[in-house]
Amino acid sequence: MGSEGPIPAVTIHVTGFKKFHGVAENPTETIVNNLQAYMHKRGLPKGLVLGSCTILETAGHGALVPLYQTLQSAVSQDANVPNSGRVIWVHFGVNSGATRFAIENQAVNEATFRCPDEMGWKPQKLPIVPADGGISRIRETSLPVEDITKSLAKMGYEVMTSDDAGRFVCNYVYYHSLRFAEQNGIKSLFVHVPLFLTIDEETQMQFAASLLEVLASLY
Repeated sequence: MGSEGPIPAVTIHVTGFKKFHGVAENPTETIVNNLQAYMHKRGLPKGLVLGSCTILETAGHGALVPLYQTLQSAVSQDANVPNSGRVIWVHFGVNSGATRFAIENQAVNEATFRCPDEMGWKPQKLPIVPADGGISRIRETSLPVEDITKSLAKMGYEVMTSDDAGRFVCNYVYYHSLRFAEQNGIKSLFVHVPLFLTIDEETQMQFAASLLEVLASLY
């Protein structure tokens, strides 16, 4: 046992979103802003490093440069550290109509915004990445979504897997992140959460912490 050397850590970087049309207070902003302190208090499981916690603009095309700077930061930090282990991006987004958590399996190469994003962009049936081909192109996460969902359900959370992350900013960010992850040998996951009115803040914080623990245990 002892001779195998330390298991390389899993570094998880997390994002949430700011307010957007119809959701003045985005629960994911609160979750992600409080996650470092919450995990510190709870105690990080062995082998888990909580990396950056970033709040993204709720915007597509206009926020692409900061999105890529955020994604890139996880990779460039690791370039200096040999065998720095594994990197996972976890993106939290709100689904105000949801009654449970949803672990998103895939994103579609289509931007069709039902209302303008926070920068006033309202694409209809546009490919998110034209170089990827048409709007029916799908990218899936390489993480075991079913297993993650089962583990969280066993802990008592109201959670499901989903194959539809919508066509708004959540799907837009997830698509770019999945593409980036594939190109850089890392992993990406998007999780939709309900409003705090539906599932209270403390339960959502516990869920976020449990999710990180489940992800760390996969390795």
